[in-house]
Amino acid sequence: MPPSATARASADDGALHDVAIVGGGIVGLATADALLARHPDLRLLLLEKEDDVARHQTGHNSGVVHAGIYYTPGSLRARLCVAGVGRLRDFCAEHGVAYDAVGKVIVATDEAELPRLDRLLERGAANGVPGLRLIDGDELRAIEPHAAGLRAIHSPHTAIVDYPGVARALLARLRGRGARVALGQPLVGVAEEPGGLRLATPRAAFRARRLIACAGLHADRIARLAGARPQVRVVPFRGEYYFLRPERRDLVRGLIYPVPDPALPFLGVHFTRTVHGEVEAGPNAVLALAREGYGWSRLAARDLAEVAGYPGFWRLARRFWRTGAFETYRSFSTAAFVRSLRKLVPAITPADVRRGGAGVRAQAIDPRGRLVDDFAVVETERSLHVLNAPSPAATAALAIGDHLAERVAGWFA
Repeated sequence: MPPSATARASADDGALHDVAIVGGGIVGLATADALLARHPDLRLLLLEKEDDVARHQTGHNSGVVHAGIYYTPGSLRARLCVAGVGRLRDFCAEHGVAYDAVGKVIVATDEAELPRLDRLLERGAANGVPGLRLIDGDELRAIEPHAAGLRAIHSPHTAIVDYPGVARALLARLRGRGARVALGQPLVGVAEEPGGLRLATPRAAFRARRLIACAGLHADRIARLAGARPQVRVVPFRGEYYFLRPERRDLVRGLIYPVPDPALPFLGVHFTRTVHGEVEAGPNAVLALAREGYGWSRLAARDLAEVAGYPGFWRLARRFWRTGAFETYRSFSTAAFVRSLRKLVPAITPADVRRGGAGVRAQAIDPRGRLVDDFAVVETERSLHVLNAPSPAATAALAIGDHLAERVAGWFA
């Protein structure tokens, strides 16, 4: 059924679904797919507020398939990322979605970064990431001739992929398995009724016995709507990118990353080749003025008020205000952005780049001002909510779907 048709529901048709999935990003789609793989007769409803899937985090990220190097050993992020890579690679091969293992180098550009590079290699090995090697400057330049560094980690299996293409393939498979897909239907109300839940949108009402929400940037709001009491708050951070001009794309062969600073919450600007043949440079990390704030001109009073009224945000801001101020300055200054990029590729100049797109990361922050480091889920009697699914959630999506389907197996026993 085409999207235009699935978005036309205007009233409650009385159908009682076994489960409703809220969110048409890659995690919601993968969760629906995993449930139907286990329970082929399940009456499943997918609700998505936009008129197509993959419109936000899934469609605005850099397209990297992370190998699992950065994450705390034993964490869900680590385990599901490593498991998800193989699942994603096989899915793309089966469905003809672009996937290319271009490889990645994580580059130490000064002596102070070398101990951190060694610890990162140990972490990747502990997580079971295959093929990792520590390489010297000469090997680095053989892999990435224009990169500058003393040593680097080479991750040959790190890949790039078309995540929106993955989402579309999942959507097609869901429809083929009989799922009901309702696009253009933002969830605005959840009420308990005998035997289940009544789910209200501005144009329709739906019924379901159970609810699983993979709502990304609105995850905490949907959880509260369904009666959960999450302690964390989603705070949106925008990451802005530049593109290398076509004549300078030869500066980057694969993926070039810095050694992350463990005192800071994000990875730092880097270079990423895409499956469409472009080379992205970025992202920075600035506080977005709206949960879907893809530029400085997009401001939402409600979103800002929620951030400003949350003590956890101010505790975070007190620790990282200098970093935040620099990131904001770099958002407006191409020269400053390029100076950061030149630490990895010294040959790059402001004339070599043009402004590209941006994504918004849904980052959960706890009341003490700490960024929630792992995937996080909260439950009520009839619902389950993915509250925090930062990178590498797209890489891990198929494994996350399996994990959530296993977690709610008792619902359908």
